[in-house]
Amino acid sequence: MQLFDSHTHMNNESYTEAQREELAAQIEASEVAYVVDVGFDLESSLMAIAHAKKYPWCYAAVGFHPHDAKDMDDASFDLIRGLAKREKVVAVGEIGLDYYRNLSSREEQQECFRRQIGLALELGMPIIIHDRDANDDVLRILKEEGVFAAARTGRFPKNPETGTADARLLLHCYSGSRELAQQYVKLGATISIAGPVTYKNARKAAETVEAVPLEHLLVETDAPYLTPEPFRGKPNSSPLVKYTAAKVAELKGVSLEATARATCENAKRFFGI
Repeated sequence: MQLFDSHTHMNNESYTEAQREELAAQIEASEVAYVVDVGFDLESSLMAIAHAKKYPWCYAAVGFHPHDAKDMDDASFDLIRGLAKREKVVAVGEIGLDYYRNLSSREEQQECFRRQIGLALELGMPIIIHDRDANDDVLRILKEEGVFAAARTGRFPKNPETGTADARLLLHCYSGSRELAQQYVKLGATISIAGPVTYKNARKAAETVEAVPLEHLLVETDAPYLTPEPFRGKPNSSPLVKYTAAKVAELKGVSLEATARATCENAKRFFGI
């Protein structure tokens, strides 16, 4: 069985280099065959690329998180543009809007978001979205910038299982409604499920998994955050993605092996691996 952790942060600033090496050893000893180390600013994007170069199972995404939007000036944007063209960089992300913490102003977040969407469209790259308490604005901006237009979706093959258009757009750690998830899937998006689906009060996440075809789902850790049960309260790590996949399997009424196989193949297709 092979698992794909579609979103992790080995580049998290809380880790020492020794801890990162231990994380890598844990991944190599587990059933996790692939991870995407996701950037959230310039430094973390550079580190993700270094990890992708060092570890054959690791790939990188580069971009400015909405928290860090205030720090993305013209020079840093140009650097991200260059990094996006590096070997084993498979997506622009994580980008989006976060109206919960507002560590950058909403105006700064939206400007940063639009510029990075434009970069992904220019380069024909997948996009990883962070959306917290900003559902309406995220979807509006994605539509306004042409993410779901034929000029974008026509660059990628349709989903081979469902025949739907593929906008190569990933809703990371999805926490919205079932109805919104279904709307996104119709537009050509992919939904990523994280550890909270295992929590007892995770009704919305469970409803989303039940409603969205398995062919449009990925699993992730967002490590070191969002640790699944039964390890909630401890730091998360990529091998624990198995518990999220097991919950998805339970909700779908299929085996863990089938879920692992489907979400791994979905992720490989999404990221072009």
